[in-house]
Amino acid sequence: MKTIGIDLGTANTLVYAKGRGIILREPSVVAVEAKTKNVVAVGSEAKLMLGKTPGSIVAMNPLKDGVIADFDGTAAMLSHYFKKASGTTLFSHPRVIVCIPIGVTGVERRAVEDVSLAAGAGSVGLIDEPLAAAIGAGLRVDDVRGSMIIDIGGGTTEVAVLSLGRIVQAKSLRTAGVELDEAITSYIKRKYNVLIGETTAEQVKKKIGSAHPAADRGTMEVRGRNLLSGLPAVVTLQSSEVREAMQNEVQQIVEVIRNTLESTPPELASDIYDTGIMLTGGGALLAGMDLLISRVTGIRTVVAKSPIDSVAVGIGRFIESGAEMKYIAEYKTK
Repeated sequence: MKTIGIDLGTANTLVYAKGRGIILREPSVVAVEAKTKNVVAVGSEAKLMLGKTPGSIVAMNPLKDGVIADFDGTAAMLSHYFKKASGTTLFSHPRVIVCIPIGVTGVERRAVEDVSLAAGAGSVGLIDEPLAAAIGAGLRVDDVRGSMIIDIGGGTTEVAVLSLGRIVQAKSLRTAGVELDEAITSYIKRKYNVLIGETTAEQVKKKIGSAHPAADRGTMEVRGRNLLSGLPAVVTLQSSEVREAMQNEVQQIVEVIRNTLESTPPELASDIYDTGIMLTGGGALLAGMDLLISRVTGIRTVVAKSPIDSVAVGIGRFIESGAEMKYIAEYKTK
């Protein structure tokens, strides 16, 4: 039985295959026919449809805040990725390792197991996302010295202190990349009476968004619909405006980091001061986020080399080393 790892994210899903590395990076989006629920498109193709579909087709993110919001949509998406990853019967009913946020409930954990089995997995094991992100980012988690990982994904922000291969202190916040996009949309609607789509908001965040004044990055023309006239409209946004739009959500992320540090045992806190903080996930790419965290905590903060891939790479290292059994209590089978 082949083993594959799944970074099942709110914004993107990555698939790692043993011996082959990361073989898929696709948006976590599925388009279905409204009446029949038949799948029309998955991944990149479906994302292009967001906000543009006729009434008979619904394009959606089947995951919200890091957990499954639409079971059938998630199952269809995973089934598509399993088939796309194989090309042959090689991955028929694979053993699957899926990352989950640390703040999920028992019901949410079981939903991930059930949806993976429904999608065609032979067995499924769950692993904590911060642990995989830390391994993928190159942290020596088995070391007695404490280390700290902050994984800012699409649906959740995971903050964890690790030592001896285990999570010692952790907090999960359901404010992350998607909420930053929504904050930008709300700001433009409130200030300019212009409505923009979620894809446009994400582009604004990536191009001129910043978390610290020192990282502001100029201006950008944004196209949307004027809510008063109903006609297409163009707005020129400043980087400082985007930072202002996101400041409440960014502040929530900073607060959960501060709270985690305050709850950390003194000896481990001392280690973290020496080793620094590692930043992963798509949110790590927000300009100035590392600078802001460094300024607030007084601790050196660095962005992982491939922050978006860190979780999938971490699962891959478990799989390749045969060490996944150390971190997974049991595999659930059909």
